[in-house]
Amino acid sequence: MKKQLLIVSVLACSFVNSNLFSQDLKEKEKVEKLGEVVVTATKFALKKEHTGKVIYQISQKEISNNAGKTVIDLLNNLPGIDVRGVNTNPSEPRSTYVRGGRARQVLVLIDGVPVSDPSGINQEYDLRLLSLNQIEKIEVLKGASSTLYGSGAATGVINIILKKATKKEITGTYEVSLGTNNTATVNNAGFQDMNQNASVNGTLGNFNFLTSLNVSGIDGMSAAKSKTAANFDADKYYSRNGLLKVGYQFSKKVALTSFYNFDKFNYDFDAGAFNDSDINNGNQSQFRVGVKPSFKYKNGQAYVLASINQVKRNLEQYNSFSKATDEYQFNGRSLNLDVVNKIDLNDFNLQLITGVNYQKHDNNTITPFGKIDPKTANFNTIDPYVSLVYIADNGLSLNAGGRYNMHSAYGNHFVYDANAAYNVIKSEDGSIKALASYSTAFIAPSLYQLYDGFSGNADLKPESNETFEIGFEGNIKDIVNLDVVYFNRKEKDAIIYDNTTFKYGNGSSNANGIEVNAKIAPAKFIDVNIGYTYTDKDLTDDFDDYIPRHKIVVSTDINAYENLFLNVGFRNVGERTLFDRWGSFGTAGTDVILPSYNLLDINANYTLLEGTVTFFGGITNLLNEDYDDIIGYSTRGRNFKFGLRLKF
Repeated sequence: MKKQLLIVSVLACSFVNSNLFSQDLKEKEKVEKLGEVVVTATKFALKKEHTGKVIYQISQKEISNNAGKTVIDLLNNLPGIDVRGVNTNPSEPRSTYVRGGRARQVLVLIDGVPVSDPSGINQEYDLRLLSLNQIEKIEVLKGASSTLYGSGAATGVINIILKKATKKEITGTYEVSLGTNNTATVNNAGFQDMNQNASVNGTLGNFNFLTSLNVSGIDGMSAAKSKTAANFDADKYYSRNGLLKVGYQFSKKVALTSFYNFDKFNYDFDAGAFNDSDINNGNQSQFRVGVKPSFKYKNGQAYVLASINQVKRNLEQYNSFSKATDEYQFNGRSLNLDVVNKIDLNDFNLQLITGVNYQKHDNNTITPFGKIDPKTANFNTIDPYVSLVYIADNGLSLNAGGRYNMHSAYGNHFVYDANAAYNVIKSEDGSIKALASYSTAFIAPSLYQLYDGFSGNADLKPESNETFEIGFEGNIKDIVNLDVVYFNRKEKDAIIYDNTTFKYGNGSSNANGIEVNAKIAPAKFIDVNIGYTYTDKDLTDDFDDYIPRHKIVVSTDINAYENLFLNVGFRNVGERTLFDRWGSFGTAGTDVILPSYNLLDINANYTLLEGTVTFFGGITNLLNEDYDDIIGYSTRGRNFKFGLRLKF
């Protein structure tokens, strides 16, 4: 209770102190929320007011103001999103859950290209591979979205949009930061969290380029949590990220862009919950290359997006039975080809979007327990799809479409969706948009789930998913913005691991809940963002992945002075449930309840010389709360970070 009172006091003080300096603030730029332009809703630029789907954006301004954080940190603050392991040691994997679903039900795009790990059990993408410094903005599309994006887009789509070259001949940035990496109970002297990023980009005539390099190193904290007074060995994490984007504008109508991306990290990991190891280590790398020619013509535009993504993972893990170190090698490769066309039928207020998508995935795995041969463990899909957008003059927008999935392993599958939006009120004083959608999705079984020699099941069906949403988005001038959405999701043939047959099979799990997102600007220099998520889901043996029923995120942005930005963030995560099947943490066959916890963070930045120089810093978990994110693993306590960004 004392901690909660202190949190409220800090937030109140921040508000009062900001009012004292309001006279020095320039007129705040007016931004109409419903005028935001998004691309993820239809694969082409569309005003947010014209879609009945729920879409959240993380802008470049928000990314810049949160220097020193990660992609995962920012996503975890959005309503309806919960990242498992977000506050554990970076050597531990993260899993992104949307609306109570599982990580494999979230599709990650990078500049519109679907990315995954074909060698993984769930084929999910590891967001630790991305550097926030290389990202322009992030769009999160909620609900089933397989009509446009295919397999995996069941609970949401996270579209990572990378930075583009500036119009100037050449510009560059350099950023460096230092921080601590401690738990609430174990503190190490010195800076264990170090990051450097350098970027150069520009435009020379019709040619444009962007290159970026990021290096991070984190040490000082054990992945597993110690039950005794003895300290476990620190588990290191070291990552490198390289990006090159090259483009050429042949004419006003024809352009070509290409990208080359390499990401790699090395890490130590422990033997399990409450179990240390000074031997286990691994590395993971990703190489992506792609090309996108685009064409504009009268009343339309089209593009071809072709890419290859290869993920390699290697592990060295101590085997307590053989008293030796086992080696694991995982190699997955994906080919994606998407041909998309949009025609504007202006006489009918219609947009017709058509496309065909081809994907091929293969898995080459070698472990002490067997081998998965890519000659057998592969599949391909060919999916034609269509989407129709109607935008009426009276404020009504309708969108409907379908996709026919042709899969080389399980056959054919059809999905469809429809959504509607209506601007009930739209004026200079405010607006209200009502929205509703019904959409279906599918998730193809992974190569591991189909072809693993021990647990694989070649007869698995694709997981089917349907989502209904209804809600509204409204604002009163630029003072109050409020979004409220109810969602209901039903699953059929959900892919689960059967602990009696020790093979993968099909089950079911449903969820419903409410997302509330409010933005309040009581003064021109302050924004208060409040997000609340209520999730009610089936708690079965296979679907209790630490999802909190209640989650609250409050973020206060303060621009008391023109060049000074201050953010005070508060997060309350409710109780979470873990089914203890084997009695690892208590009585076998019972639920373990992880208590709720509160976190208070503060970060700030100050710019000089018209934004050429920026100093930034922050404190996470200010109250040094000791809590469990994942049972048996360490969580970060109070930590400090500061840094410098230079632009030239």
